[in-house]
Amino acid sequence: MKRAYVTLVRAARSVLGALGVLHLLDRLAHRSRTALWVRSWFSIYDLEDLLAFDVPWWTFRSADEVEEFLRRTPGAAAFEWGSGASTAWLGRRAASVVSVEHDLAWADRMAPVLPDNARLVAVPPGPAWPGGIPSGKPGFSDLDFTNYVDAIDEVAGPLDLIVIDGRAREACLDKAVDRLAPGGLIVLDNVDRARYRHAVAAQGDRIDVTWTRGLTPSLPYPTRTALISLRTG
Repeated sequence: MKRAYVTLVRAARSVLGALGVLHLLDRLAHRSRTALWVRSWFSIYDLEDLLAFDVPWWTFRSADEVEEFLRRTPGAAAFEWGSGASTAWLGRRAASVVSVEHDLAWADRMAPVLPDNARLVAVPPGPAWPGGIPSGKPGFSDLDFTNYVDAIDEVAGPLDLIVIDGRAREACLDKAVDRLAPGGLIVLDNVDRARYRHAVAAQGDRIDVTWTRGLTPSLPYPTRTALISLRTG
């Protein structure tokens, strides 16, 4: 279904481009978030096109809150599981970014567009084994993501911002909570999915959560992104 949708959108993009509609949306996107949102539909899975709009692929509200957080946190160290437009976006706003990517082909596409303060680490999954870390995404059940999840252990110090937007997100959340700096922020995307909400609930009273729901770049329907901080007091 997703592949058919992407094919349809790209066909529509060709038609709208020929008619000059995309050019109009490009001009409006710099002045109107609604126009930016509509224009971004035609950038789905097109990295270079989406990068031009300088938006991460989270809800607009969560991106606004993260941007404000980074303004208040000079010298912020960011880490993310799952690279993409967010990696370049973070590189423009944080002091440093380390991004872990499981897809080697995607990592090759990302490498040329990264800012100098962003480092991409490719950690492909291995074969599944008893005691390993699986991914709940369909088609990934025979793979192990232990090394991918544990890649955060190779990054020094507490981390101010941790983004979870790749595979095995439940296990990544467990790691992230332990590595977050006091006053830091975790971004957990796509929490429409029940397994991610259950993972958040499993953290109990260790965390506070802001659930954002709304428009999201590249998608013609609202989604949810969770912003998570350590509970104090």
